[in-house]
Amino acid sequence: MITVGNLSVLFSGKPLFEDISFMIQARDKVGLTGKNGAGKSTLLKIIAKMQEPTKGTVAIPSGYRIGYLPQEMKHASGKTIFEEAKTAFKEMLDLEGELNDLSKQLEIRTDYESDEYHAIIERLNDVGQRLSLLGSGSIEGETEKILLGLGFSSKDLHRQMDEFSGGWKMRVELAKILLQMPDAVLLDEPTNHLDIESIQWLESFLSSYPGAVVLVSHDRAFLDVVTERTIEITLGKIEDYKASYSKYVVLRKERRDQQMAAYLNQKKMIEDTEKFIERFRAKASKAVQVQSRIKQLDKVERIEVEAEDNASMHFRFPDAPRSGKVVLNLESVKKSFGQKEVLKHVDLMVERGDKIAFVGRNGEGKTTLSKIITSNLEYEGVLEKGHNVNIGYFAQNQAELLDPKATVLETLENVARNITTLQLRSILGSFLFSGDAVDKKVSVLSGGEKGRLALARLLLEPINLLILDEPTNHLDMRSKDILKEALKQYNGTMVLVSHDREFLDGLCNKVVEFKDGLIKEFPGGIFEFLQSRKIESLKTLEQKAPKQEKKVENAQKPSINTSKSKEQKQIETRLRNCEDKIASLEKEVEKLESNLADPDVYADGEKAKKLLADYENKKEELSKYMKEWEELLMKQEQLA
Repeated sequence: MITVGNLSVLFSGKPLFEDISFMIQARDKVGLTGKNGAGKSTLLKIIAKMQEPTKGTVAIPSGYRIGYLPQEMKHASGKTIFEEAKTAFKEMLDLEGELNDLSKQLEIRTDYESDEYHAIIERLNDVGQRLSLLGSGSIEGETEKILLGLGFSSKDLHRQMDEFSGGWKMRVELAKILLQMPDAVLLDEPTNHLDIESIQWLESFLSSYPGAVVLVSHDRAFLDVVTERTIEITLGKIEDYKASYSKYVVLRKERRDQQMAAYLNQKKMIEDTEKFIERFRAKASKAVQVQSRIKQLDKVERIEVEAEDNASMHFRFPDAPRSGKVVLNLESVKKSFGQKEVLKHVDLMVERGDKIAFVGRNGEGKTTLSKIITSNLEYEGVLEKGHNVNIGYFAQNQAELLDPKATVLETLENVARNITTLQLRSILGSFLFSGDAVDKKVSVLSGGEKGRLALARLLLEPINLLILDEPTNHLDMRSKDILKEALKQYNGTMVLVSHDREFLDGLCNKVVEFKDGLIKEFPGGIFEFLQSRKIESLKTLEQKAPKQEKKVENAQKPSINTSKSKEQKQIETRLRNCEDKIASLEKEVEKLESNLADPDVYADGEKAKKLLADYENKKEELSKYMKEWEELLMKQEQLA
């Protein structure tokens, strides 16, 4: 249980939130919502003990473990994906190493009555009990299961962390938290770097998670699936409802309507009473009634209607300078990362006025092509930019590109030309940075605030080719709508990378689908594209196609197909056998660990030695089968 009591946070002397209190129970699934900059990320950091509040307390029981995933963080390097994810089990791995060392010491010692021998036995007992508490499941199996669920392929697991983008590295950090199975999981915008399939897997995992979950997210559908309670930070206070987000919105409106009705009724009663008092104050015959009404008014507890936070950004992009008719021409563009070919023979012509949506699963090359167009990546092939083309680029990792030491105002001043400070302040005001907020360091801004600041930078130069890679990732729902309206009015050429069908609706006149390193163009908007593909949503597009067995249509087919089919079946059989054996060995290891955790076992030195030897043998056998299982999975994927 986590208890937040009378918590307050001040920035520059002004309250971010003030005297808020609530509790998070053992299995609560909480959606933490609010506008960008309301204090959601700050509250998570305080609960995770990463930041101190100005006032108030966060009470956490002794031994209670919290897993926290921030929006941004530094990532490890020098390890493979699999090795980095396995660091989640550091305590278990350290304990297993210590258990092995202690076991070896007991094997060579014969001083059964000495204090040193009994100290080793006592420590062995403590280590065994702690291991039993942590669980004896297969580290390798659990690690692979979580990583595959988050979208990595079996081949990816043994690639270096440095080969992956920040979004994929963030998935590894999420995997580490899920593998640790803490008592409470705090996740700040976890879906920003996930494709639809991974989001659906995470929804299922978190919905059945045995501990508490607190989510910051602007993804309404994700919140509705996972959460059963909503806490909204608004105007420095919180509203707490036992309902998912969509139900909460309805309940909040009903509550405000009831408040308003009660307020209006009370207001009319007060006005009528005051009129009576004023009318008969001077009449002696009504003195008793007047005094009674005055006392009645004094006792009335005035109803207040909760204020609504209606502040929103408002802006429009500058008129685009006229470019040549052909804005971009790409011929046989290719890009590989190591042996992984992301783009192969891409041909694309972008004409003045085109509004293009890049769609497809994560890892298919949408961001890669965006970076190639903006000269942020080397490539093979031909890319020609048209006459007078000026590119504005909003990167998916835009927050990482901002200088954390600069203030909000300095961020614009560093790129502004011939624009006064007053004009810059006016632009920032349109993006909800007013007053002292312009002097905030970028490092203390929320993800949404950094997104708004990056958008503000795009207004400083007239651009005629706008490339936006997942611009809505950190924006609240109201800001998304305002950005969409500004893009509708933009009169230049535009490329949008997004998974959000509703956001793309009405913004594009051409869709480019990325698949297997190639692209395919579809004229029309997003709904015309979905109809032409005979699918209902981008979710369907982004899911992996189910694997189908290859059929031999006639005897003229090459014999390799038949032999591959047999090999696949053999691998499937061996995999099943492996999995059965692993399950059996894991139970045996668990039983042995339970026995070793019993202090009475060590009274008989020979019996303890035999148990330890059996334990080591079973662990070694389990490790052998796990290795075979991994190799079979790799072969199965290669043959698929």
